[in-house]
Amino acid sequence: MSVIALASDHAGVDLKAFLADELKARGFEVLDLGTDGPASVDYPDFGYAMADAIAKGRAEKGVAICGSGIGISIALNRFPHIRAALCHNGLTARLSRQHNDANVLALGARMIGLEVARDCLAAFLDTPYEGGRHARRVDKLGHPPAAAC
Repeated sequence: MSVIALASDHAGVDLKAFLADELKARGFEVLDLGTDGPASVDYPDFGYAMADAIAKGRAEKGVAICGSGIGISIALNRFPHIRAALCHNGLTARLSRQHNDANVLALGARMIGLEVARDCLAAFLDTPYEGGRHARRVDKLGHPPAAAC
Protein backbone atom coordinates (compact mmCIF):
# COMPACT_ATOMS: atom_id res chain seq x y z
CA MET A 1 0.00 0.00 0.00
CA SER A 2 1.33 3.42 -0.96
CA VAL A 3 1.69 6.07 1.70
CA ILE A 4 0.68 9.67 1.02
CA ALA A 5 1.66 12.34 3.55
CA LEU A 6 -0.80 15.11 4.38
CA ALA A 7 0.13 18.37 6.05
CA SER A 8 -1.64 21.66 6.59
CA ASP A 9 -1.66 24.78 8.64
CA HIS A 10 -4.77 25.91 10.52
CA ALA A 11 -6.43 27.19 7.33
CA GLY A 12 -6.27 23.77 5.72
CA VAL A 13 -7.46 21.49 8.52
CA ASP A 14 -10.93 20.84 7.08
CA LEU A 15 -9.66 20.28 3.53
CA LYS A 16 -6.94 17.97 4.88
CA ALA A 17 -9.55 15.85 6.66
CA PHE A 18 -11.67 15.68 3.50
CA LEU A 19 -8.70 14.60 1.38
CA ALA A 20 -7.60 12.05 3.99
CA ASP A 21 -10.97 10.35 3.58
CA GLU A 22 -10.59 10.48 -0.22
CA LEU A 23 -7.16 8.90 -0.03
CA LYS A 24 -8.31 6.13 2.31
CA ALA A 25 -11.27 5.39 0.02
CA ARG A 26 -8.77 4.98 -2.82
CA GLY A 27 -6.73 2.48 -0.79
CA PHE A 28 -3.85 4.71 0.29
CA GLU A 29 -2.34 4.80 3.74
CA VAL A 30 -2.30 8.35 5.09
CA LEU A 31 0.56 9.83 7.09
CA ASP A 32 -1.02 12.84 8.79
CA LEU A 33 1.65 15.35 9.73
CA GLY A 34 -0.77 17.88 11.25
CA THR A 35 -2.01 20.33 12.20
CA ASP A 36 -5.29 19.18 13.69
CA GLY A 37 -7.11 22.28 14.90
CA PRO A 38 -7.93 25.93 14.27
CA ALA A 39 -5.17 27.40 16.46
CA SER A 40 -2.77 29.52 14.42
CA VAL A 41 0.41 27.67 13.41
CA ASP A 42 3.27 28.33 11.00
CA TYR A 43 2.93 26.63 7.61
CA PRO A 44 6.72 26.23 7.09
CA ASP A 45 6.88 23.83 10.03
CA PHE A 46 4.40 21.50 8.32
CA GLY A 47 6.05 21.83 4.93
CA TYR A 48 9.39 20.95 6.48
CA ALA A 49 7.85 17.93 8.22
CA MET A 50 6.55 16.71 4.87
CA ALA A 51 9.92 17.20 3.16
CA ASP A 52 11.52 15.17 5.96
CA ALA A 53 8.93 12.38 5.69
CA ILE A 54 9.49 12.06 1.95
CA ALA A 55 13.28 12.21 2.31
CA LYS A 56 13.20 9.41 4.89
CA GLY A 57 10.87 7.23 2.79
CA ARG A 58 7.95 7.46 5.22
CA ALA A 59 5.76 8.60 2.29
CA GLU A 60 6.05 8.45 -1.47
CA LYS A 61 4.16 11.65 -2.21
CA GLY A 62 2.39 14.38 -0.32
CA VAL A 63 -0.49 16.81 -0.28
CA ALA A 64 0.25 20.12 1.44
CA ILE A 65 -2.35 22.75 2.27
CA CYS A 66 -2.37 26.29 3.59
CA GLY A 67 -4.73 29.19 3.04
CA SER A 68 -3.46 30.13 -0.42
CA GLY A 69 -1.16 27.15 -1.02
CA ILE A 70 1.63 29.58 -1.84
CA GLY A 71 3.47 29.65 1.48
CA ILE A 72 3.58 25.92 2.05
CA SER A 73 4.67 25.28 -1.55
CA ILE A 74 7.52 27.78 -1.14
CA ALA A 75 8.57 26.10 2.11
CA LEU A 76 8.55 22.67 0.48
CA ASN A 77 10.42 23.74 -2.64
CA ARG A 78 13.40 24.78 -0.54
CA PHE A 79 14.39 21.09 -0.55
CA PRO A 80 16.04 19.64 -3.68
CA HIS A 81 14.17 16.32 -3.45
CA ILE A 82 10.77 18.05 -3.43
CA ARG A 83 8.83 19.22 -6.45
CA ALA A 84 5.72 20.82 -4.95
CA ALA A 85 3.18 22.12 -7.45
CA LEU A 86 0.52 24.61 -6.45
CA CYS A 87 -2.55 23.54 -8.41
CA HIS A 88 -5.91 25.20 -8.89
CA ASN A 89 -7.67 22.64 -11.08
CA GLY A 90 -7.36 19.14 -12.46
CA LEU A 91 -5.44 20.29 -15.52
CA THR A 92 -2.65 21.93 -13.54
CA ALA A 93 -2.44 18.86 -11.30
CA ARG A 94 -2.22 16.54 -14.32
CA LEU A 95 0.46 18.66 -15.98
CA SER A 96 2.43 18.87 -12.73
CA ARG A 97 2.77 15.10 -12.83
CA GLN A 98 3.18 14.62 -16.59
CA HIS A 99 5.77 17.32 -17.19
CA ASN A 100 7.31 18.09 -13.80
CA ASP A 101 7.14 14.79 -11.90
CA ALA A 102 5.66 16.69 -8.95
CA ASN A 103 5.81 14.66 -5.76
CA VAL A 104 3.77 17.10 -3.66
CA LEU A 105 0.39 18.57 -4.55
CA ALA A 106 -0.04 21.98 -2.91
CA LEU A 107 -3.53 23.39 -2.49
CA GLY A 108 -5.00 26.62 -1.19
CA ALA A 109 -7.90 25.85 1.14
CA ARG A 110 -9.24 29.39 0.78
CA MET A 111 -8.88 29.33 -3.00
CA ILE A 112 -10.68 26.18 -4.12
CA GLY A 113 -13.70 24.13 -3.08
CA LEU A 114 -13.93 20.48 -2.14
CA GLU A 115 -14.86 19.23 -5.62
CA VAL A 116 -11.96 21.04 -7.27
CA ALA A 117 -9.63 19.70 -4.58
CA ARG A 118 -10.95 16.19 -5.25
CA ASP A 119 -10.32 16.66 -8.99
CA CYS A 120 -6.79 17.89 -8.30
CA LEU A 121 -6.09 14.93 -6.06
CA ALA A 122 -7.39 12.43 -8.60
CA ALA A 123 -5.34 13.95 -11.42
CA PHE A 124 -2.24 14.05 -9.23
CA LEU A 125 -2.59 10.41 -8.20
CA ASP A 126 -3.69 8.99 -11.54
CA THR A 127 -1.24 10.73 -13.87
CA PRO A 128 2.16 9.19 -14.55
CA TYR A 129 5.29 11.19 -15.26
CA GLU A 130 6.06 11.18 -18.99
CA GLY A 131 9.82 11.49 -18.71
CA GLY A 132 11.41 11.78 -22.14
CA ARG A 133 11.88 15.41 -23.17
CA HIS A 134 10.94 16.53 -19.65
CA ALA A 135 13.61 14.48 -17.83
CA ARG A 136 16.51 16.86 -18.50
CA ARG A 137 14.54 19.80 -17.11
CA VAL A 138 13.21 17.94 -14.09
CA ASP A 139 16.74 16.78 -13.23
CA LYS A 140 17.86 20.41 -13.16
CA LEU A 141 15.22 21.23 -10.55
CA GLY A 142 17.08 19.23 -7.92
CA HIS A 143 20.51 20.42 -8.98
CA PRO A 144 20.68 24.21 -9.39
CA PRO A 145 23.91 25.67 -10.77
CA ALA A 146 26.43 26.74 -8.12
CA ALA A 147 26.19 30.37 -9.24
CA ALA A 148 22.51 30.43 -8.19
CA CYS A 149 23.25 29.31 -4.63
